[in-house]
Amino acid sequence: MCWKRILVGVDESPQAAAAAALAARLAKALRGECIPVHAVREMWLAFAEEEIVDRSAELQAALIDASRREVAGALRGHVPEETLGRLIVRPGSPAAVLRDVARDVAADAVVLGGKQHLALRRWAGGSTAHNCVRAIGLPVLVMGPRADSGTPFRRILAAVDLSEAAAPVAAAARDLAEGLSAELRALCVIEPPVPLPDVMSVLTPSQYSRLAERTLTGRVWPLFKGSEAKTVARQGPLMETIREEAAAWNADLLVVGSHGKGWGERLILGSATERLLEDLPTSLLVVPVHAPAVTQQPARRPARKAVRKPVRAGSHA
Repeated sequence: MCWKRILVGVDESPQAAAAAALAARLAKALRGECIPVHAVREMWLAFAEEEIVDRSAELQAALIDASRREVAGALRGHVPEETLGRLIVRPGSPAAVLRDVARDVAADAVVLGGKQHLALRRWAGGSTAHNCVRAIGLPVLVMGPRADSGTPFRRILAAVDLSEAAAPVAAAARDLAEGLSAELRALCVIEPPVPLPDVMSVLTPSQYSRLAERTLTGRVWPLFKGSEAKTVARQGPLMETIREEAAAWNADLLVVGSHGKGWGERLILGSATERLLEDLPTSLLVVPVHAPAVTQQPARRPARKAVRKPVRAGSHA
């Protein structure tokens, strides 16, 4: 399993302590380490008085020390002491601080609490999770409303589509399931094609379904080869189908991709991921999906123009 260094965004709330406990348990199960990270707001920057600005370094140090004591006290008893010893406190916005710390320590993943846990906290899953997904470039795990911080995930549902995004999502889900000895299920939701007359004259709904099944069999399901994952294809509205499958199977972790496009339709990508972050059906792991490299075609040499030799006098053209 590649998650050897897990960051968890924390504050002084009980909900953040639960997220930290989950991250610590994950790190232990994966034989890695958990690093709590807290962002401190530089409140004095709103003032223009010179005496405040001149003492900004002193005020910042005092604020960081006070925040460290408060957060450590809230986490104590929920995470091991060695985890508390790794607590990092820095000034700035949560997403920016997590991004910078992730780069500094070469982190592999980030854990956050869900927004329904922290409605009035800056570590709320809403905007912070969105910003982290966009800016950090690492898997971001948002703790769901019913997650048990004392129990690692046992049922992992990987929602994949028919694009290149399926590969990183499948790899992350497989690695995590293997590291946690969890059950794994792969779900692909095939939405009905948009009924456009010009398109339907070329590709009928039945042809669309057969092509989708062929793509699943040949390109998507092989990504789970070697694992004991059960593969499931469903047709219907994307969000409703994902939620129904997660609830019916009692999944405690849903794995999706952060962005990408394929088949002319956005599936587990873009706005769909944002909607899942805003209304968590369960704990959610968002895997960064990078656009495939564009193969550069070798430049063609310009055609050489034929040069006509001058015709000598008395010769035949």
